[in-house]
Amino acid sequence: MAQTEGLTMLGNVKSKDNLAAKAMAGCPTAGGGVVVEVREKKGSLRAAIPTMPFPLAVICLFLNTFIPGLGTFLSAFTVLCGARSELISERGVCCVFWLNVAAALIQIVTAVIMVGWIMSIFWGMDMVILASQ
Repeated sequence: MAQTEGLTMLGNVKSKDNLAAKAMAGCPTAGGGVVVEVREKKGSLRAAIPTMPFPLAVICLFLNTFIPGLGTFLSAFTVLCGARSELISERGVCCVFWLNVAAALIQIVTAVIMVGWIMSIFWGMDMVILASQ
């Protein structure tokens, strides 16, 4: 086997070209038990969603479903009460609080055209998912 431009040559097939070459090299293929980790890159507003106790997250989801933005506004105050968020270490508690208030206001203002209502429901679902992990 020869090294050519960072790729291993196997006969006349480069090992990065296709699955057959990977099988020839003895590498695990996609169907052969390869574990792939996927991480979602979140924006500032998404990363500011606090991790709350499960019952409170369900209440916020319920409020967001029927009164868009209210559950998100309530969740902003949980940050001040000690709820954790991915952004607290980077930006601080006060900034995360205001980001959640801004998300709630965006949901309230855009609820008239249904965008805010749908965003509010998804926000509540994210709160429940974070609480259940």
